[in-house]
Amino acid sequence: MANLITSKIPNTLTCGNLISGCIATYFALCGEAQLALVWIIAGAVFDFFDGMSARLLGVSSPIGKELDSLADNVTFGVAPSAMVFTQLSVMDYPSFMDPIASYVPFFAFVMAAFSALRLAKFNLDTRQTTSFIGLPTPANALFWASLLVSQPDFLESSTVMVLPMLAMICVSCWLLIAEIPMFALKFKNWGWAGNELRYSFIVFSAAMIVLLGTMQSFWVIITAYFLTSVVANAMNAKAKQ
Repeated sequence: MANLITSKIPNTLTCGNLISGCIATYFALCGEAQLALVWIIAGAVFDFFDGMSARLLGVSSPIGKELDSLADNVTFGVAPSAMVFTQLSVMDYPSFMDPIASYVPFFAFVMAAFSALRLAKFNLDTRQTTSFIGLPTPANALFWASLLVSQPDFLESSTVMVLPMLAMICVSCWLLIAEIPMFALKFKNWGWAGNELRYSFIVFSAAMIVLLGTMQSFWVIITAYFLTSVVANAMNAKAKQ
């Protein structure tokens, strides 16, 4: 009986992620961006611990892997897309976009499709056991959710702001599937050697959370994560030459 209960723990946590994503999507469509972000963060916590518990308990399964991808696409694909959809729905548009203004917000859901594609590629890519190739879906979701929560006045400050928003959606979709190596916070050991980048990034992230606040800091942290990954990858490539 104990083994049966233990084997269900990872999938139960994954279902917690899925439920969090559903709730986040509801609040996103209701225009409650801050509550949507709270539930996306909750989903990220469940997502972190379901994988950790599966490894610690030695109960990984193909069903768990598929369920995890489904939950991730809801929480980190559909929910942030719904937040962007709602934001685009309340923004003013340049006059030349008036004929299509009512349709433009639906473009946000392209990001959910690319999130699903990224997750499918991740499941089949054996190169991503200790690092990532392309922007992880949780990072993309936290970037958008935090940006929309912390910068609504700026995003609605001009009719032309819708154009960079649409451009950023395209960039996010590309980054999700781009062949760009990005470091992961996966520790083989807890020593400083070999983990310098990971520990430095954790310290930076903690400092941003203290300075900017939890809700406002994630888009800055994720931007720094991407830039740090690009620089670190370039330095590694140069060192190998």
